[in-house]
Amino acid sequence: MSGTNRREFLRAAGMATAAVMAGVTGCAAQPQSTKLESVAGIKPRNVVFILSDDHRYDFMGFMRKVKFLETPNMDRMAREGAHLKNAFVTTALCSPSRASVLTGKLSHRHGVVDNNTDIPKGTVFFPQYLQQAGYQTAFLGKWHMGGETDQPRPGFDKWVSFRGQGVYMDPLLNIDGKQQKVRGYVTDILTDLAVEWLEKGRDTGKPFFLYLSHKAVHAEFTPAPRHKGRYADAEVEWPASMADTEDNYKGKPRWVREQRNSWHGVDYAYHGQMDIREFYKQYCETLLGVDDSIGRVLKCLEELGLDRSTLVMYMGDNGFLLGEHGLIDKRCAYEESMRVPMLARCPELIAAGTKVEKMVQNIDIAPTVLEAAGLKIPAEMDGISILNLLRGRQETWRDAIFYEYYWERNFPQTPTVHAIRTDRYKYMHYHGIWDADELYDLHNDPTEMNNLIDDPDHKELVKQLNKRLFDWLEKTDGMLIPLRRDSGNQMNKQKPKELLVTIAD
Repeated sequence: MSGTNRREFLRAAGMATAAVMAGVTGCAAQPQSTKLESVAGIKPRNVVFILSDDHRYDFMGFMRKVKFLETPNMDRMAREGAHLKNAFVTTALCSPSRASVLTGKLSHRHGVVDNNTDIPKGTVFFPQYLQQAGYQTAFLGKWHMGGETDQPRPGFDKWVSFRGQGVYMDPLLNIDGKQQKVRGYVTDILTDLAVEWLEKGRDTGKPFFLYLSHKAVHAEFTPAPRHKGRYADAEVEWPASMADTEDNYKGKPRWVREQRNSWHGVDYAYHGQMDIREFYKQYCETLLGVDDSIGRVLKCLEELGLDRSTLVMYMGDNGFLLGEHGLIDKRCAYEESMRVPMLARCPELIAAGTKVEKMVQNIDIAPTVLEAAGLKIPAEMDGISILNLLRGRQETWRDAIFYEYYWERNFPQTPTVHAIRTDRYKYMHYHGIWDADELYDLHNDPTEMNNLIDDPDHKELVKQLNKRLFDWLEKTDGMLIPLRRDSGNQMNKQKPKELLVTIAD
């Protein structure tokens, strides 16, 4: 952030010192380069990035996964723009994924490996580059990185956030450094403030970047009052892999089946306090507010005459299992956990109905926005701009993506896992447990039911994927398993029922 922008922000927010702008973690580093080169052929564009929480890739109306689910505005984005069918996160957990979006880096490179780890000092967020190039920037919504603070972070001229996960109703917001209680439903409130900023809160002579970051659809799901009960009578079609049968778990790691009987399992969801059928329906109802938000932002851009030239992107910060393999939540490397929705619309750039088959990731957002702004992509970013994919011009692309999740003390049911996914195969390698790894042929087994890890015909493939996985870890300095300060044994909070019996067996 330049000195001029810092002073302007502090005057507008009425804050006394620049230390507040740095946040409690002291991460307000300056980008190393203050002169960024324009990318040939790219006109700097306004960009709106909308992020939801725990939205899995296939829960959109046009996907036809859930017959009763209605998402007209997501459907519109796919129809009028691009649907990136194979979008993934590098870590299926809120804070690591959100940090990857803002830095363009892998979890083990930016250091935010769980929901409790602070952002390392010196971290640079890509909106800081936009500010240097004359963009106005705004962040509205869930930050959830670097502890429980809601203080303004570097890179944003407009700031609206809340502490931690926040609440669905009547949130306490930090608006430009000042605490304010706002009555209403948080998805609608954040959208109201985003639309207000687009209409009245910015200098219309400058390009802008708006980051609208929703709490929804994070559990425990709470629909907007207008949507509550919308799907009360709907019939839920459960995934085949949810059944507790020997065939479903044949060849799978033991921890998967045993997690059924835990906080994140269908047999004891949230310590038995959650009816899994209502859980599913409330998830869908809560998602309707996010869809409404997208529609309102698109309508605002139309009314301002900016809808054809503005790049609007939507994605989820990670997926969410709803019964697959007997699990709920995310963290693991199954498709429903690591795969997310991603949509993009900009009629001047993207042909209507574009379908992108290539594998893209959350680390690709930062370089994409920078390129859309006509800026050079910093060499330290791990992601790749997807702008050419959106324009149908990219002929070569990555042939594999990598995934990492590190064991958490407060949710001990899911082990550390590193995974590699190609267009056809997925290999999952676990650390710290005496259990089976996993290999799936996604062409013939898209629901990941038949573990091929011990299949003699795939023995050589396992060796190849294992080598490639560790080559990637070595190349990206990811060979150390992070150890965090112990905040106390959490097993009493998360223990499965009959835990002692399970251990004794």
